[in-house]
Amino acid sequence: MKYIFQNLKLRKLYIFFLFLAVLNIFFSTGISFAKTFSINDVELSTPFRINFNKNKIIDKGFVQAFNQLMLSIVQSKDHQKLKKIPLNQIKSMIETFSIKEEKFINEIYYIKLNVSFNKKIIFDLLEKKNIFPSLPEKKDIIFIPIIVDQNENQIKMFSDNTIYNHWNSNTKQFELLNYILPTEDLEDLNLVKKNIENLENFEFKEITKKYNLENYIISIFFIDSNQTRLLNKISFDDKKTLKNTLIKKINFNSDSEVIKFIEILKTTFEDSWKSQNEINTSVKLPLTISVENSNNIKIYQLEEILSNLDLIYNFYIYKFDNKNNIYKIIFNGTPDKFIEVMKNNNYEFEIVNKLWVMK
Repeated sequence: MKYIFQNLKLRKLYIFFLFLAVLNIFFSTGISFAKTFSINDVELSTPFRINFNKNKIIDKGFVQAFNQLMLSIVQSKDHQKLKKIPLNQIKSMIETFSIKEEKFINEIYYIKLNVSFNKKIIFDLLEKKNIFPSLPEKKDIIFIPIIVDQNENQIKMFSDNTIYNHWNSNTKQFELLNYILPTEDLEDLNLVKKNIENLENFEFKEITKKYNLENYIISIFFIDSNQTRLLNKISFDDKKTLKNTLIKKINFNSDSEVIKFIEILKTTFEDSWKSQNEINTSVKLPLTISVENSNNIKIYQLEEILSNLDLIYNFYIYKFDNKNNIYKIIFNGTPDKFIEVMKNNNYEFEIVNKLWVMK
């Protein structure tokens, strides 16, 4: 009887552990595919004729979505390398797509698509073309354009400044930087005028702090009769850069010329931000981490974070028991960067015999 009782206890214990394992698999993905890049609200239109082909319109939407994604994660110097990607290859990188809206108005067919691309496949493509992508992280920044007319000894900073007036007139969906222009303030203008002879060294803290943003770009155009010199003071996440450039003489009275120059300048700023968030996909750091599996919700949340981190190339459950899940992670970066990224998401680890154990 005692033997039977013990045997029953062992069976119950076995069933309990089996239940935990099944439950854990239910909450946890055996293999997690990388996060997708989502491009939403891709708009197209075409006349509705006898030879109308909806599939061809959708194919054009796929190409448009792919190009928009590349503009978001690839620096301008590499765009040429991606000009001739065939449609079939683009379609092979699509994870899902949906038609958000379609309508006919005055014999014109309108469609709006949402397209999701597989991140891992996209990164593989870029790696083959020797292109380092960037994290598609959007950023709010304060942008202050200042025109210094050295012939007239005059400063234009707000509504009298054509750069200020046109800067946000043609924003693009793929742009990562969201520019916040300063409001007209006589105190700010007088402060800049007071420091007109020392603008290169002037910190502008008294102005930027009003907007509670750590990130800013201050573009100062020094104009004289012979040339225009542009000084850009850029601060992204406490990393400051200072760049002087001689630029082609611009007719600041020509709206079309100013708008064209603004597009060039925005591309420069986008590239600067992308270079700071570059992912070296050729670096694939293998990590083995251990996580207690007593809390399935917590495991699910961790896997969600791993799935949504662009620096995580891939991850999967290597093995598990009644206490721990052991994950294999491929990380595009250094161990220090992994620690930093995970700490930003409120996860900390300690290394025990080459195993990263989550605290």
